Amino acid sequence: MILLCRDFETPRRPVGPTSHTPVLLDQVIEVLQPERGGWFVDATVGGGGHSEALLEAGSDVRLIAIDRDSRALARSKERLARFGDRVRFVHAPFSALEGVLPEEARGRVAGILADFGVSSDQLDEPEAGFSIQHDGPLDMRMDRGTQKTSAAVLLANASEDQLEEWFSEFGEERFSRRIAHAILQSRRIGPLLRTSQLADLIERTVPRGRRGIHPATRVFQALRIVVNRELDEIDAFFESAPRMLDKSGRLAVITFHSLEDRRAKLALRNEVRSGEFCDLLPRGITPSSAEQRCNPRSRSSRLRAIMRQGGGE
Repeated sequence: MILLCRDFETPRRPVGPTSHTPVLLDQVIEVLQPERGGWFVDATVGGGGHSEALLEAGSDVRLIAIDRDSRALARSKERLARFGDRVRFVHAPFSALEGVLPEEARGRVAGILADFGVSSDQLDEPEAGFSIQHDGPLDMRMDRGTQKTSAAVLLANASEDQLEEWFSEFGEERFSRRIAHAILQSRRIGPLLRTSQLADLIERTVPRGRRGIHPATRVFQALRIVVNRELDEIDAFFESAPRMLDKSGRLAVITFHSLEDRRAKLALRNEVRSGEFCDLLPRGITPSSAEQRCNPRSRSSRLRAIMRQGGGE
């Protein structure tokens, strides 16, 4: 059975206030030091929480706010409207950083932040299809305006071997073969089109893991990564981001799972080994227990950062 790409018929909701709580906010500000002023980039602006704090830190901060999710960009525009022309909004993936920066900012950026996690707004929006907790179409596209292939399309067309590879490699799921086989069996009855269908199927197929962690969590992560080519996007970001910094510029990234963090750790370590950068957080920083209690979605996050060496004349 071949399921062709199509847009799901879901109700259009107005873009409302953000529910996203920025993680490691104080630590990000401490690392990036926006009080220095100059060009800053929030490569994943999301709900605008980190950007707002950067702009509030100094009147000389000029910010490029980037996001591939048009709804996130709309929310951040509303939140950051009071800063006027100090903010430029760009609808693009963070991998396009070099191409979307204004000419006067290239190589002169004082600080860059990238938060690789899925925002609370995306998780709480059923029609986006990211959440196990809310029934919605199996979509998972960050940019539904330009991306053609949804998670439902992938599940309908992939072979059992391909599914097993995705779940194992991108979800680090130990029951990947069993789940892939169950999906193939389910396809004989009909396509998987809803998040609840997939979550229920996995829950019936594998034993429950840690308390409070749904057994479908790793599979949802894997599908999201494949749909959005997230690891390729991260690799492309690290190829260009360090070059955009000025002689004392800082690059900070927030990761949320081991696949992201390994890539970030390796990329930043390579920059440090070149002798051109120093590592500001050799072990990275994780949220305090207090932050994790207030914002449980922050629990797996880690902040890493480097600085270009050369002084600030």
